Amino acid sequence: MLVKWIRCGVLDQAGFDRGQRRWAALREQPGFHGQGGGWSRSQPGVAHLFAFWDGQAPYDAFMAGPHAGLAATQAGTFEMLAARTFTRRLDVKVGFEPRFSDADLLRVALCKVRPDRVDHFVQAQQRVWNPAMAGSPGMLRGVFAEGADSDFLVLSAWNSATEHGKYREGAVARLSDRAGLDGDVLSVAGDVVDVVQAWTV
Repeated sequence: MLVKWIRCGVLDQAGFDRGQRRWAALREQPGFHGQGGGWSRSQPGVAHLFAFWDGQAPYDAFMAGPHAGLAATQAGTFEMLAARTFTRRLDVKVGFEPRFSDADLLRVALCKVRPDRVDHFVQAQQRVWNPAMAGSPGMLRGVFAEGADSDFLVLSAWNSATEHGKYREGAVARLSDRAGLDGDVLSVAGDVVDVVQAWTV
């Protein structure tokens, strides 16, 4: 499965929101599985979107065809900050599906991993982070995906900001030490996203 992460600096929030609702037409595209997103909690005016496709071929076909017409509905409402694709490596909780209808909050982390530590980082995700997150009340589902240049995406969906906050306060520092995160990564960047249900496809 291909995961696309889009980050936008929104100039016209009302116009962007109206345009985002028109992406419901994605449902008709071969190989499309789902899309959702919302507003950054820490960066006013920044929107995050996550789209899921069968693989590179149907995604490339969409980008070469219908994408331009859909994107035109939002012309002038935002500036593109980043758009990146990743390939799913692991589910954070068994049986990941790109559903957002029950999610209140998304947590996204981008980890730039030292090239010689990729195998260790993946093992730590599988053995340390995934079980801890899967066992946390309020964590609905998540996906761990690999991009170019030893970059990894961790996306998790939560049923409330309160439950995510409990996990963050109680477990993250301890799990980072146990997983040897500092030895694996060059940097970790991320955000917390308030889901806008009207953007879910």
